[in-house]
Formats: sequence, structure tokens, C-alpha cells
Amino acid sequence: MSLQGKRIGFGLTGSHCTYDAVYPEIKKLVDAGAEVIPVVTFTVKSTTTRFGAGEEWIEKIEEVTGRKVIDTIVDAEPLGPKLPLDCMVISPLTGNSMSKMANALTDSPVLMAAKATLRNGKPVVLGISTNDALGLNGVNLMRLMSTKNIYFIPYGQDDPEKKPNSMVARMSSLQDTVEAALEGKQLQPVIVERFRDE
Repeated sequence: MSLQGKRIGFGLTGSHCTYDAVYPEIKKLVDAGAEVIPVVTFTVKSTTTRFGAGEEWIEKIEEVTGRKVIDTIVDAEPLGPKLPLDCMVISPLTGNSMSKMANALTDSPVLMAAKATLRNGKPVVLGISTNDALGLNGVNLMRLMSTKNIYFIPYGQDDPEKKPNSMVARMSSLQDTVEAALEGKQLQPVIVERFRDE
């Protein structure tokens, strides 16, 4: 499916170690002709880690998309009724935001954008990055996997020996997942040996 002219929201949550893998995928969507609308959580905007400062990542994302990031719940809400998206991506999706989403909590711009998109019956694509996907958050992961109009970038254990409960999406499959989701299909296989891929 062509992404030319598609309006794709792109939400980032606070898995700072994953931004390097996600950034090139945003550029691929832009290069494919999509209009990418960036949305960030408060954590992304305000946190500095060894992976970079929030302001630096915001600047990079705004540069590649050519758009200012949406960083408030108020600014994200119109993505439902007034400025609908064809698809909303959240990548990386932390375990914290995943648990909130699975339990209908909408306390960040990214989660509001996802809620607005689901309200319109449009696909939401999730790229998980969480240390407890096979722990306490497993129930939330499965709840979202069984929810209509939610699709997953294929994911797998990123470090089975040292972090056996951790799972991370294979970010290189992001565009393929979006294209499939726009056709109402889940890219298969969903569970992959991610640690051998990247």
C-alpha cells in the first residue's frame, strides 16, 4: 500500500534507549510520502539521559517531519474529530504507557492521540519497548493484542539471558506494519527473534 498523502501520527514515549532505532523509521515514512505528525509524552520532552537531551530529540523529530511536535493533551485531542489521522503509531511504547492504554487511562498527549484515532475507527500501531512484557505487564500486552484496530510491530526478547521479561519491537518492520494496518491486517509473524535481528 502506498503511504503517499497518508496522515500518520507518530507518538514517542520515554524509552530513551530506543530513539536511535525509531528515528530512521520516521524518516522512511516521510520519504514514502506520508505526512507525519509527531506527538510526544511529557517525559520525552523534559528528560535528559545518557541517550541525549529531550530538547535535542524534539529538534531532530521536528526537522525530519517538518512539523512542530504536539506536546499537550489539548493539542492532541483535535486529531480525533477535527484533524483525523489515517493511522497513529506509538513507537517506542513503554510498559508504563502500555499499561495505561490497556486500562483506558489518557494522561499524555500520545495516549490522547491514540484514543482519538481509535474513536474514529482507524488503526493504531504499537512498537513496544518494555522490561516487563513477560512479567506484570503481560496481561496489558495481551489485552491490547486482542483489541480491535490495534496492531503490533513484530516484537521479541531483546536480551533473554540478562532481561528475560523484556521485549522490544523490531523497529525495522515499522513501515511494513503500518502498511498492513491500513489494510486492516496484522503483519505476521508477530513474535520474532528480535535480538538476532538488530
